[in-house]
Amino acid sequence: MADKRKRRRSELNPEDEAQLPFKNKLKADSFILQILKELSDSSAVSSSSSSKTLDDLGLSSSCREVTDLSLSSVQATIESVILKIARSILSGNGFAFDVPSRSAANQLYVPELDRIVLKDKTALRPYANISTVRKSTITTRILQLVHQLCIKNIHVTKRDLFYTDVKLFQDQTQSDSVLDDVSCILGCTRSSLNVIAAEKGVVVGRLIFSDNGDMIDCTKMGMGGKAIPPNIDRVGDMQSDALFILLVEKDAAYIRLAEDRFYNRFPCIIVTAKGQPDVATRLFLRKMKMELKLPVLALVDSDPYGLKILSVYGCGSKNMSYDSANLTTPDIKWLGIRPSDLDKYKIPEQCRLPMTEQDIKTGKDLLEEDFVKKNPGWVEELTLMVKTKQKAEIQALSSFGFQYLSEVYLPLKLQQKDWL
Repeated sequence: MADKRKRRRSELNPEDEAQLPFKNKLKADSFILQILKELSDSSAVSSSSSSKTLDDLGLSSSCREVTDLSLSSVQATIESVILKIARSILSGNGFAFDVPSRSAANQLYVPELDRIVLKDKTALRPYANISTVRKSTITTRILQLVHQLCIKNIHVTKRDLFYTDVKLFQDQTQSDSVLDDVSCILGCTRSSLNVIAAEKGVVVGRLIFSDNGDMIDCTKMGMGGKAIPPNIDRVGDMQSDALFILLVEKDAAYIRLAEDRFYNRFPCIIVTAKGQPDVATRLFLRKMKMELKLPVLALVDSDPYGLKILSVYGCGSKNMSYDSANLTTPDIKWLGIRPSDLDKYKIPEQCRLPMTEQDIKTGKDLLEEDFVKKNPGWVEELTLMVKTKQKAEIQALSSFGFQYLSEVYLPLKLQQKDWL
């Protein structure tokens, strides 16, 4: 009985297969695999060519970027900052932090790098000012806590950090925000501070890597996959025979593809952050891209937020623009679900959702972003979305059958090289 419930793709009822729209357009898997092999080879060649940096563009003097620092370097830098403040107090100039501004006005999209970077503007955060006294106190407390982590050589979560002084922080968003400020002040990545987020992202498919010395085979992790380690510095020795990386926005689509073992039919690595991407997943995706030199294809909802999520992976988030060099994955291709797919694949009207006023505003705002304007295909798709005022989730494809995503939609997309 269990075997019947778990019928493989080849054992599907022929009548069920005949009812799947566009299935008759699919060619043999060997044809699609050849297309993927060409895509993989092309990606390997482009990845091998030297990538540009801020220094190459001559923008380094007007922009700020952080780097990975050792614990001893972070500790020494914190002590240097505090000594500087102590000298300022003793000389009668008061107590203030010079904090890099992370406001939208201090950010710059660099087309040559295809990512958002932070400019060099800073702002004083004085203790002797009623509007900044509390934030400067939080900044001092965070520096103290990070200094302790350096001495003890341990990792804690952002939640742990918040609970060390709940009355002062009041809300975790406040301690999280100052933690990013501290990274900017010290000039190091957030992972260098030994403060991590709780595990969120997962990976499954044709990937083997070491996690703190243990070898992990992601083809043997079940449909749940392997949780992406929150501290990427313990990940190494990546090996794969995959032809591409499939980045999936939502958990539901990820589970469908994992259970159908899509990665065995078309060798790939499937990754999801279950919505808004976290730092660990962004670091892990970049590490795979850089080390394995594989193309990355993205599967997101056909709405403005799906495209925003895609842009965070590709161009970086404005909130963490200071660390975009380490967090962004270049040349991610938008595979689906795209606004033009709704009519192309005859998605039923009952599966399309009307866009809210906020959705439409977000879509129009995205059309004004430089990273969208750079890609004519994105502009065309986003314009169509705003014009039709319709959106759809990946799960809309389930109206043709629960396995339509893995059986027809994705194979046909790959066959037609239908990505942007």
